[in-house]
Amino acid sequence: MKRISRVLVGLAAVGLLAGCGPSAAQQGGDSDQLVFAAIPSEESASLQQDYQPVLDLLAKETGKKITFQKATDYAAIIEGQRAGKIDIAKYGPFSYVLAKQQGVAATAVAGQVEEKGAEPGYTSYAITRPDTGIRSLADFRGKKVCFVDPTSTSGYLYPKAGLLEAGINPDTDVQAVFAGGHDASAIAVAKGDCDAGFAYDSMVDRQLIEKGQLQAGQLSAVWKSAVIPGDPIALSDDLDPAVKDKITAALRDKANSDALRENGFCTGDCKIGDIGGYGFAPVDDAFYDGIREVCATTKDEQCQ
Repeated sequence: MKRISRVLVGLAAVGLLAGCGPSAAQQGGDSDQLVFAAIPSEESASLQQDYQPVLDLLAKETGKKITFQKATDYAAIIEGQRAGKIDIAKYGPFSYVLAKQQGVAATAVAGQVEEKGAEPGYTSYAITRPDTGIRSLADFRGKKVCFVDPTSTSGYLYPKAGLLEAGINPDTDVQAVFAGGHDASAIAVAKGDCDAGFAYDSMVDRQLIEKGQLQAGQLSAVWKSAVIPGDPIALSDDLDPAVKDKITAALRDKANSDALRENGFCTGDCKIGDIGGYGFAPVDDAFYDGIREVCATTKDEQCQ
């Protein structure tokens, strides 16, 4: 199985994060600075620009400078928040569960949503070209299959659970390749580099089509996962409680396109975050128990 190592790169990125100076968490909330960290998304051209309205909102609500840190990957965010260098972290759902499991003292307070009124969640697709003859996960046996990344919720963990339920061992029954991104996985399947693969729903249904990298109908979904909890923002537990309450309220009630536009933090379409969505909705730690259940089903080494 071709696997891309993330841990060493992540640890190297922590060294870069260390150069940012002490965070508010390290100073018991007394610092004038809060560090907000996220990783680049495949559909994001400028990550800080994607979050700037939210960063400006949080600065106003807390009275503190919000320093944005683009991390290399989720391993860097996990280690950076553990080390007290990150106060506000944007995780993927699986990486958040891993962070908690690995002892990171942080709690999810808001989840990313694409549309107004939507629940903070999405689904994983198993995709193939219509001419491959693949009609279900059971047909993946012996095929070259593109996954996204070993720490990807919708690009690996949920697909692994689905394959196991279909009687396919993803370690031995398929030729697995990690493409490195949801867009890369979908495009590899479309080009024939993989017989089938996995990517999250809007990447296949909307984003790559809008960008002209896929044509409608070029890929077909032969399986859809259960709803996966949306990407959370987790706050360090040792932040000053008053500051934490202000950030939580701002993310849940004001970090959305309507409120940000009304309060002058952005104009026009005002798409927020790396998915270019509506904003954020309230979540708590228990919202991510479904991820923990899938980990129990798969017993994947990444869950340990």
